[in-house]
Amino acid sequence: MDKGRVAIIGGSLGGLFAANLLHRAGWRVDVYERVSEELAERGAGVVTHPELFDILALIGIDDARIGVEVASRLTLSREGEVVGEHPHPQVLTAWGRLYALLRAALPSEHYHNGKQMVGLVQDGEGVVVDFADGSQAAADLLVAADGIRSTVRQLLAPEVQPQYAGYVAWRGLVDESALSPATHGRLFGHFGFCLPPREQMLGYPVAGAGNAMEAGSRRYNFVWYRPADEAEVLRMSTDNAGRVHAKGIPPPLISDAVLAEIRTVAGTSLSPQFAEVVARTSQPFFQPIYDLESPRLAFGRVALLGDAAFVARPHCGMGVTKAAGDALALAGWLDRLPSAAALAAYSDERVAYGSRIVAHARHLGAYMQAQLANEHEMRMAELYRTPAAVMRETAVPPRFGQEPG
Repeated sequence: MDKGRVAIIGGSLGGLFAANLLHRAGWRVDVYERVSEELAERGAGVVTHPELFDILALIGIDDARIGVEVASRLTLSREGEVVGEHPHPQVLTAWGRLYALLRAALPSEHYHNGKQMVGLVQDGEGVVVDFADGSQAAADLLVAADGIRSTVRQLLAPEVQPQYAGYVAWRGLVDESALSPATHGRLFGHFGFCLPPREQMLGYPVAGAGNAMEAGSRRYNFVWYRPADEAEVLRMSTDNAGRVHAKGIPPPLISDAVLAEIRTVAGTSLSPQFAEVVARTSQPFFQPIYDLESPRLAFGRVALLGDAAFVARPHCGMGVTKAAGDALALAGWLDRLPSAAALAAYSDERVAYGSRIVAHARHLGAYMQAQLANEHEMRMAELYRTPAAVMRETAVPPRFGQEPG
């Protein structure tokens, strides 16, 4: 049954989850992605959770193809010795792996590249979207899945802005084959941590280039949290020509001096294994860490979804799973209620959930945020950063109502 037309702004993971679920529920779906070509593979890993597998199964994606499974977590000292281990089976994957699977599941005629949204008009009957190329699209509903800097959100709720948390995450992927046998043997079968003063490093194996899963062709993903005030972020966002990229510097433009500096720091502060991972990563990049909370997700016939709605710090590893859950909730409410009521119910449900996830991620990131505070707060934060606590809580779905204080 044809339930109507949905326009989805943003063709990354959140938009693809929504498109696939709504398409299978009987909606006519069109995804509009601003990038002209297929989205390039991003150098980022993704932690999976059972809820994510359940939603992928509804789309027809077999979880056996998704990622690399590890059985435990371990923490390494500065000298490279194991100072803690925690059993926690988990599947780790890469952004590119999930994107390829979700993109292949959606019929290609429903995905449109090179469509930068610049405006929208809605009434009681539908929404008309204007694109930078002069074209328009009409739909019964619009889903904004266009990320933390969402154009749709800025039009409808300009007061909702990302809030910088006071630290950055350096990230990168290194080929499994580039690692020495000793480092590969220590790190590759685990979710690994290293906890130098004022910082946190973690890493895990993921699919390789081209989504390869065979042993020897996979990659190792790392995330390295380091304190940085806003002036430091601007310094790191200045390219070799002296241009400042205030809204985020593309990885290839990070200056040679900043890359040399971060590799030097890795060698002095991290375990030898993690220092090697950073040294052998061809293109490390960094992302400033933000919190984003939208007090409402429904604006007439428009709904916010994924990072356009809420952004939680990556310590909880819930970004992709939360976007998938948003898409499932939206499809479910649209199946049960008329459109306007469905979007309102979706907003109530996911605002409550998103707020809890952001609060939980703030709890996990409190140690890093304290690094720019006074000495007392830094010492207090250090008390709760034991290897056991970090391994137990990082990238694990929170049990709401039972979170640590």
